[in-house]
Amino acid sequence: MFDTAALLAVLRRAPVVPVLIIDRLEDAVPLGTALVKGGLPALEVTLRTPAALEAIRAMSAIPGGVVGAGTVLDRAQAKAAVEAGAKFLVSPGATPDLLDAAVELGVPLLPGVATASEAMVARDKGYRIVKFFPAGPAGGPKYLQALASPLGEMVFCPTGGVSLDNAPDYLKLKNVVCVGGSWVAPADAVRNGDWARIEQLAREAAALAA
Repeated sequence: MFDTAALLAVLRRAPVVPVLIIDRLEDAVPLGTALVKGGLPALEVTLRTPAALEAIRAMSAIPGGVVGAGTVLDRAQAKAAVEAGAKFLVSPGATPDLLDAAVELGVPLLPGVATASEAMVARDKGYRIVKFFPAGPAGGPKYLQALASPLGEMVFCPTGGVSLDNAPDYLKLKNVVCVGGSWVAPADAVRNGDWARIEQLAREAAALAA
């Protein structure tokens, strides 16, 4: 059975989980450090670049941080991410094999869903926390609010189209534990090594919990 408590322990550490695309390995530690200093300890490094796995390995040593892997599409990627040091996994969707693999690997998985039926598939596998993706195009806060009653056991982390402006609309919902967003690590700030700007963006995002 999936360990819901372990995933909640990660997601409840801050209202926002940064969604990170890391092209250069040398950016990994300063980027993660800035985000953790700003109050966002759960870091999702997406497996979209050749540097991703090594970035996870490097960021695992950041004091106070919890590093996970995002854009996990299959069992092999899940295994590689865990071997690199990922403490949680995030997927844009949810295949039965991936859901089973996470349980077998003993690592929390946040599987992606966009419909009630997909949420029910995850529920049948023992999952009670899922990623709502892509949150904006899939219906936004009103859609999630509509799911609260029929899927009362399910808790969501909306990602995709979430920003500092609309994050509060999601976070006020009783079935939302946190949101995922890339706005806290803009590509230009990472490219220019503007870690102070990223730390400030993280502080603004962390303050959403107030």
